[in-house]
Amino acid sequence: MVGTSGWQYKDWRGVLYPAGCPTRLWLEEYAGHFATVELNNAFYRLPTRENFAAWRERVPPDFVVAVKASRFLTHIKRLRDPEEPVERLMTHAAGLGDRLGPVLLQLPPTLKADAGLLDACLGCFPPGTRVAVEPRHESWWTAQVRKVLQARGAALCWADVLSRPATPLWRTADWGYVRFHQGRARAWPHYGRRALETWADRIARTWSPDDDVYAYFNNDPTGAAVQDAATFARAAGARELAVTRTP
Repeated sequence: MVGTSGWQYKDWRGVLYPAGCPTRLWLEEYAGHFATVELNNAFYRLPTRENFAAWRERVPPDFVVAVKASRFLTHIKRLRDPEEPVERLMTHAAGLGDRLGPVLLQLPPTLKADAGLLDACLGCFPPGTRVAVEPRHESWWTAQVRKVLQARGAALCWADVLSRPATPLWRTADWGYVRFHQGRARAWPHYGRRALETWADRIARTWSPDDDVYAYFNNDPTGAAVQDAATFARAAGARELAVTRTP
């Protein structure tokens, strides 16, 4: 599944949204072009269950919403005492019903590895929840952390910064999650076609066409995410990977 990290960007007018499209209809317009979105504003303020339920009613049945976990869990609590924050997150996100996709735990760059903390946190999620983990401190790249992810069925989030992997390319689950933060092509922050083809090759070598892999573009300025998602989808399709709709 290919999408972007959010949809509420004013500079997407004329790129994804027609000039006369009111902001209150941007989600519907977005869902006509993409089949998934990563809800990254949940990181800053967890929406209510009613908010999530309202979004569910506005998107088609095949639409999937990935939810970035609240910073209260990852950045304030720093994974400690995870029971209540995880329960609150999942209770609210349940408003999405069958539109709910993976949950992303993006860890602070200053949080050093603690496999026990991570294991305890992952254990608080309801069975069957797909959780992707994006560590951002190099101390996390250990066999013990990899074992925790595999045991919990959690996906290591493959992150790209400046067209290079910022994480090991571990497969830790039978599904995958990839985030594109910033490319190196002109105009900034676009990705070049060759860089996106390389990522499509990595995914094709790691997963079968029947496996679920979620790919989100977070380089939203100037509509780069929209354009790069479409380019990446073409590259993935050329490698016989199943691709959801893109512009």
